[in-house]
Amino acid sequence: MTDLDVIVVGGGPAGLAAALAIIEAGLSVELIEQRLTVGGAIFRQPIDSIEGVPQHRAVRGRWKALFASYCQSGIRLRHSCVFLGVDSDGVVLIEDRHQGAVVRLRARAVVIATGAIEKILPRPGWELSGISTAGGLQVMMKETGRPPNGRVLLAGNGPLLIAVAAQMAKLGNPPVAVVEAGDPLRHPLVSSGLFAYPRLLSEAFSYLYGMTTSRTTWLRGSVLKRVRRCDGGMEAILADRHGRVQTIIVDRVGLHDGVKPNHVGLPDIAAQTDARPIILKAGDCREALGSIAAEADGRRVARQVVNILSGKTQALKDVETTIAQQRRAQSLLSALFAPVDPASPLAALPDETILCRCEGRTVGDLRLLAQRSDGLSGREAKHNGRFSMGVCQGRFCAANVAEMLNLISTLQTPAVAHDLTGQRWPIRPVSIGALTCATSQHDSNDERGSK
Repeated sequence: MTDLDVIVVGGGPAGLAAALAIIEAGLSVELIEQRLTVGGAIFRQPIDSIEGVPQHRAVRGRWKALFASYCQSGIRLRHSCVFLGVDSDGVVLIEDRHQGAVVRLRARAVVIATGAIEKILPRPGWELSGISTAGGLQVMMKETGRPPNGRVLLAGNGPLLIAVAAQMAKLGNPPVAVVEAGDPLRHPLVSSGLFAYPRLLSEAFSYLYGMTTSRTTWLRGSVLKRVRRCDGGMEAILADRHGRVQTIIVDRVGLHDGVKPNHVGLPDIAAQTDARPIILKAGDCREALGSIAAEADGRRVARQVVNILSGKTQALKDVETTIAQQRRAQSLLSALFAPVDPASPLAALPDETILCRCEGRTVGDLRLLAQRSDGLSGREAKHNGRFSMGVCQGRFCAANVAEMLNLISTLQTPAVAHDLTGQRWPIRPVSIGALTCATSQHDSNDERGSK
């Protein structure tokens, strides 16, 4: 069995910052990353050494500094491996995609830095091929250096839509329109508060400038109501704040309705000095505040781990100050992009709308289940209706199913996403074949540095 001080799960800004701080403190650390390269989604690296999507100079500068420190650190990287969880004996389980087997590692502490995932609200037709997340389109551009082909519509809510539109424009194919549920231009006093965060403001302005100079239509206070197939591609039916409806013919749609921590299925975990391994979350996995806060939070958690394992008392105030600043900045952005219509966007969904894409379960299926005098709990919706039972295990649908259940059923205790996802190890499905090939030896995919 391999003995380590700390295992860090996730090679994004939080995971890299945590691993660097841990190894600088003299503790042994191993970094687990499911991709071939580190960087996470925000610092996703292009494939085959091609030129990736142009990014703001501040983003490039942060990555250059972080990556240089990593390359010089000698941190052991176990790439193409997926963190599964911790067994009853405190052994960390890793699915090694090279071996096709589960690897067992033992460590004194585990830092989980799995980042954030996009929130996507269901719309009629959102399950059609050609519809993906806007973040997925952005990652594709970062990896390939090419924009998505054809006529692309970006729709939903939040500043990421502007960033993706600007990057598409720089690569030569701006979107036909950006459909934004909020209206940032109606909040001048809120937007003026961003001057307190010059790096964030500079990055936001550069993306907004890139989108506007490409003459991309920005439909603020509007929503994508429905998507359906047509002879020329897909019909995207839009409605503005005044109820006016228009149809745009497109080839692809990128949806985005914000971000949330990627900790679906994780058991409640906290620092406990009397338990091993100590398990802590870091970065957007703990609280989605962006890459600047993620790096600071990685250092904060690393100091906590070092303090517990070595009895040291490293200060946390400086990193906590940075995190608090970024939390205020994100609060400003949330207010700036708040949807014009405060009503739940799920309230008016027709029965045929897919709620759970993995299992093909609809709003009508949930309504039928909920027709009982004592109401329908989230757990019953999962086990009796197969909501959140598919491959994603509720990552994309659990929150939506819980909200819809609260809209259509009277429950003494409102349903929450956790009712459908539960808390368990492993946190994601793993084949029986991989489990039966479990090993505790190091493999040739162990690397040091930047490979």
